[in-house]
Amino acid sequence: MKAPFIPENAPYSDTQRAWLGGFFAGMHSHMLQSAGSVDQSNARTLHILYGSQTGNSESLSHDVANSAKSHGLLPMVKSMDEVDVAQLAKMDYLLIITSTYGEGAMPDNAEMLWEAANSDAAPRLENVNYSVLALGDTSYDLFCQAGIDWDQRLEALGAKRIFDRVDCDVDFEAAAEEWISEVVPLMAEGASTVAVVDTAPQASKSAYNRKNPFPAKMSVNRIVTALDSSKETRHYEISISGSDLSYEAGDALCVIPSNCPELVANIIKALGCTGSEQEPVAGELISLSDALQSHFEIKLPSKELVEEIAKRSGDQELNNILSSGDKDQLSNYLWGRDTLDLFLQFPNAEFSAAEFIALLKPLQHRAYSISSSGKAHPDTVHLTVASVRYDAHGRNHKGVCSTYLADLVGEETDVRVFFTPNNNFRVPNDDSLPMIMVGPGTGIAPFRAFLQEREFRKANGKNWLFFGDRNASTDFIYREEIEAMQSSGLLTRLDLAFSRDQEEKIYVQDRMKQSGAELWAWLEQGGYFFVCGDAYRMAKDVDKALHEVIQQHGNKTLLEAVDYVNQLKKDKRYVRDVY
Repeated sequence: MKAPFIPENAPYSDTQRAWLGGFFAGMHSHMLQSAGSVDQSNARTLHILYGSQTGNSESLSHDVANSAKSHGLLPMVKSMDEVDVAQLAKMDYLLIITSTYGEGAMPDNAEMLWEAANSDAAPRLENVNYSVLALGDTSYDLFCQAGIDWDQRLEALGAKRIFDRVDCDVDFEAAAEEWISEVVPLMAEGASTVAVVDTAPQASKSAYNRKNPFPAKMSVNRIVTALDSSKETRHYEISISGSDLSYEAGDALCVIPSNCPELVANIIKALGCTGSEQEPVAGELISLSDALQSHFEIKLPSKELVEEIAKRSGDQELNNILSSGDKDQLSNYLWGRDTLDLFLQFPNAEFSAAEFIALLKPLQHRAYSISSSGKAHPDTVHLTVASVRYDAHGRNHKGVCSTYLADLVGEETDVRVFFTPNNNFRVPNDDSLPMIMVGPGTGIAPFRAFLQEREFRKANGKNWLFFGDRNASTDFIYREEIEAMQSSGLLTRLDLAFSRDQEEKIYVQDRMKQSGAELWAWLEQGGYFFVCGDAYRMAKDVDKALHEVIQQHGNKTLLEAVDYVNQLKKDKRYVRDVY
């Protein structure tokens, strides 16, 4: 880019011309060094903090930053674990974008800041002007709870809400765009006008995304558990050749499934319909059969559908559970049941096709941790997926996407996919640093990718994998690959925990404690600690074991161990991909 120049006929004296020439030369140099910024001496700073488990909040934060720059603001985008509560108190203009994790919890990267902000020692925030964008899923009882909690706490600490919180369901794009268009001008209101300097080349966005998925082809679909295993885990390879898409180890591939044709047919029969009924969907008339096949979530009943079935059936038990507000009791009642089960149980709860569709949620993508390195496999994406199949209430049941991949996708079938980056869940940039990976079952997926990445980069850092499942003889997936990695020296250490191979069940957290001294030593050497898998049991047990190892082998008190783990989180050395 050429430096700005002063036209010869501009009405300036020689002294003014010289000063302006020097000024613009300096500006040009600054623009090259700080591309994408604004004049920091005059611009109003807008702090954008995100709490993100899968990357959606982070991505939206950068969309907000782009809008802020166009309004003369200086956007500062940070993960919530990159700031402390004292810094929060100094943020005059603040936007918070957060998802809700599990049943109403904060995302991992928001936990520490939330605990500090929610404590009695939290500072007052009278100077803070704020708004909150909350991402969630209405299929959960505590919809957008993390965003609600932040909104209420900021207000309680004296901050001024300048725009009402917006709560987004899984289809968040339109609501988020509207919030951005409304809130950014309010944040800029009254600020001095500052010219935007944005000379940085913008990373070109792929033509393929959530709204326009890439029609990929599956090239490999093989079972990696033994035939007599109690599980069915499959390895998939999906071609992205010709898409210009790329991914990093640690990212997720999102798959948009279609529903099981048998389930569709049985629901249509239960409704007393033919399937040919024409219904309006997304602005066009399509058959009921096509609508249920490709557009709506028909396996998991929505809250609204359950309530309407209870009302129309008059069933005393279900109505009593709903009226009690006991979420655990309702969860236990619905455990293993799907929409068809409820229709078969309550045939007197009749619905027209239009009434039924009005109570359904859109069919959503499923995100899977990628089990390959994008550097080692640039044209294909590998997935490691457990097929969900179970018997309940006199019927065979199937997971929506896992059995879509297993049973319905053929060589010529388009698999609609897009990527979700997970920038926190990455192989260390420093190839010499140790990696400790805890990934039982399909939790091994990203660590297979991490090890491929380390091999591709010829990294000399040590690699330690904790893996396990039920039985070694049937569930040791990728065994040959893992043992080859051991033989080559790529995998420095492997600790296995097959819970049902002995009378006393042994899990990965038990292996961690058994090797606690060495685990502590690796952490002290700058090691990264990664966890992938079940959030509700395994990840909690692993977290507890980590604290115990640090307390015992680091000679620390409980509070000192907590501080140590919190520092690991701040340094992005303890990160989780849990579900």
